[in-house]
Amino acid sequence: MDNKNYKLATKLIHAGVEPDPTTGAIMTPIYQTSTYVQEAPGKHKGYEYARTQNPTRTALQNALAAIELGKYGLSFGSGLAASDAVMKLLNPGDEVISTNDLYGGTYRIFTKVYERYGLKFHFTGMSDASTIEQYINVNTKMIWVETPTNPLLNIIDIEACAAIAKKHNLILVVDNTFASPYLQNPLTLGADIVLHSATKYLGGHSDVVHGALIVNSDVLHEQLAFIQNSCGAVPGPHDCWLVLRGIKTLHVRMDRHCENGKKIAHYLRNHPKVDKVYWVGFEDHPNHDIAKKQMRGFGGMISFTLKGDNLDEAIKVLSSTKLFALAESLGGVESLIGHPASMTHGSIPREERIKNGLVDSLIRLSVGIEDADDLIEDLNQAIG
Repeated sequence: MDNKNYKLATKLIHAGVEPDPTTGAIMTPIYQTSTYVQEAPGKHKGYEYARTQNPTRTALQNALAAIELGKYGLSFGSGLAASDAVMKLLNPGDEVISTNDLYGGTYRIFTKVYERYGLKFHFTGMSDASTIEQYINVNTKMIWVETPTNPLLNIIDIEACAAIAKKHNLILVVDNTFASPYLQNPLTLGADIVLHSATKYLGGHSDVVHGALIVNSDVLHEQLAFIQNSCGAVPGPHDCWLVLRGIKTLHVRMDRHCENGKKIAHYLRNHPKVDKVYWVGFEDHPNHDIAKKQMRGFGGMISFTLKGDNLDEAIKVLSSTKLFALAESLGGVESLIGHPASMTHGSIPREERIKNGLVDSLIRLSVGIEDADDLIEDLNQAIG
């Protein structure tokens, strides 16, 4: 699809995908091969070895670039494999400034893996982007942003972070997993690298583990493609095919995620047993105006606590839902309920979690695309 002026919903259906030249198949084939026959040494059809390139992955990478309004897409075996590739852009002694509310797996790879190799990480609240500057020194090389954050749904001003990164010649990475390309496009706001756990909304059906990076810079693409090939954390062709399939319905799914999320967020806020509700769409949510500016909708991720901050009561709710499945992950068509302190963020030390506002009794919802009334009734019977 050459015309880049198509609207996003059209790109989601067609970007990166062309009819198969051999058969005319409208869906990209799964090229389940490890190697490719060459006519003569060095004379081939653009593919030599499947770790380096695969036609199914090529189609997905082109689609990822198009829907994130970027120039290059790169696919990886998981979201953390994509994060790992970004970290390999750095050298011992380099420093990274990250938000203090972020996915537990990201915190783990930063502190348990890359600190051992001489990288230093500063974790700070970024709701006021100007606070980032106090951590910048001659060793700083990167700013790492999640917005909305996981699991407290904080909003960070991407344009403001981009201005700081540009001023100090830093790489700005934005984890766009919670928003998806349908709701937010960080490259257009000044980010250098956009990261996705494509396991989540991009795949959308809880049947694949996948990661993605999207960039505009020729230099960053060359560096990351070298790391992708050299280190080999690449996805198989079937995984790429599943994400390609998921992308085709991203817009219709995200519309329903947003619609259901809004209804459930307001239901929870009005429930007598619920205390705090974290949802980006509330007008009194901190930085709601920034969310309206940089997002096209507020998504289906919600976190909440019960009055009294009682862990036992929270566990009772977590164990009592019938439609909301108690499971890690998010972004699938089915609704999930989770306990960040023991599940997705269990790798973060408790004192760090509490300091940042992630209390033991926090409950996180990934609101799916079922009927909203049924989901509300399920929460109603679980909360009591």
